[in-house]
Amino acid sequence: MMQTATVDAVMRTLADPTRRAVFERIATSEEITVAELTRGSGVTQSAISQHLRSLKEAGLVADRPAGRNVHYRADPKGLAPLVDWMALYGAFWTERLDVLERLLRAEGEGKSATREGDDQ
Repeated sequence: MMQTATVDAVMRTLADPTRRAVFERIATSEEITVAELTRGSGVTQSAISQHLRSLKEAGLVADRPAGRNVHYRADPKGLAPLVDWMALYGAFWTERLDVLERLLRAEGEGKSATREGDDQ
């Protein structure tokens, strides 16, 4: 059973569009500093730092201090609770889509049989 609090934390953290954009920039970089994240973002360094703190608390990023800079990288394990949660619904939708496919095929076969009967 997955930990609901962890799933909630990840969802809550990624719900903010600016924070999600910061996370996406980190995820597409090997490592990135606060200064690099701030450059061109339209967000203050203080705001970026607050978003980073939230991402770190949710387990989505890890940091590595190097002198005066801190380098951030995405932590794939942080998304595991969300992936697990989505997998539950993936199975749900797969099952429902299989049922829908069977219904559509049965309906199509019924129409096909009706058309053949009309031709005689």
